[in-house]
Amino acid sequence: MSVNSSNELRINYGGQAVLEGVMMRGRRTVAIAVRHPAGHIVLKSEPLNPKRLSQRLRGVPFVRGAVSLWEMLVIGMKALNFSGNVMLDEGSEGAAEDSPGAMGVSLAMGVIGGIALFFVLPLILTSFTDEIVESDVVSNVVEGGIRMGVFIAYMALIGLLPDIKRVWMYHGAEHQTINAIEAGETLTVDNVQRQSLQHPRCGTSFMVTLVAISILVFSLMGRPSMELRVISRIVLLPLIAGIGYEFIMITARNRGNLVPRILSAPGMWFQRLTTREPDSLQIEVAIAAMDKVLELEEELSDLRPPKMAAIDDRAT
Repeated sequence: MSVNSSNELRINYGGQAVLEGVMMRGRRTVAIAVRHPAGHIVLKSEPLNPKRLSQRLRGVPFVRGAVSLWEMLVIGMKALNFSGNVMLDEGSEGAAEDSPGAMGVSLAMGVIGGIALFFVLPLILTSFTDEIVESDVVSNVVEGGIRMGVFIAYMALIGLLPDIKRVWMYHGAEHQTINAIEAGETLTVDNVQRQSLQHPRCGTSFMVTLVAISILVFSLMGRPSMELRVISRIVLLPLIAGIGYEFIMITARNRGNLVPRILSAPGMWFQRLTTREPDSLQIEVAIAAMDKVLELEEELSDLRPPKMAAIDDRAT
């Protein structure tokens, strides 16, 4: 499919790798393509219908980042559930939907687990250095270093699992497909394979940015009691996400300039942990998801352009 029209090129597409598949998101629609165990591709698509409050918040700088993060968590969880159901459903074209209650529990557990692992655990480990580290700034830098270490270790360890290795390959296919779209290329396997595995709006870059920003934000608070420090890591997360979102979008829009390239380089490097070179069949799945989004976006082309672009996958 050709993507040379100005309408398509001004949309910032996002996505996420799932089990044996890829989710792609446009400005008003989302599509998921999953390779069924029988070999064919199962597609699911639906319009995005954000609530009125979230639509209003999308235009508010430093708030829209937290809104975008939450929306992508919800959409990503739905996509993961769908892909898991397709993989378990070897005898039909589709897959059963999980109940909203079950999805809500899964989402809540994921959010709580992520906060505990990447924010609370580093704080607890840092507390053992309180007696020997006098500077509040140094203490927060140590905490940030531990947080980054936990993040790297987590990504490296889960990347050893065969199923996750394949997810990383689909992650690469997702990035290459979006890069092809943004380069104005026709979506063919050959054209997509030539694209970079890295993308500046990737969720991995977003997580690295959050770690860096958290060091600055938490350093301003000094070292209050452990209880207040734990609460601050939770309460200030939306603010940090909002700052991180603005940083990612600014550097992505200006990636042709030297300074944004330098600032985004650490996040791009860390994407090597979460992307692998995909094979042609995996690229076909990513193209199928994007083609469906392009088809639906064309049908809805008379709608207003969004005020907020989609952040890429959630730290896969």
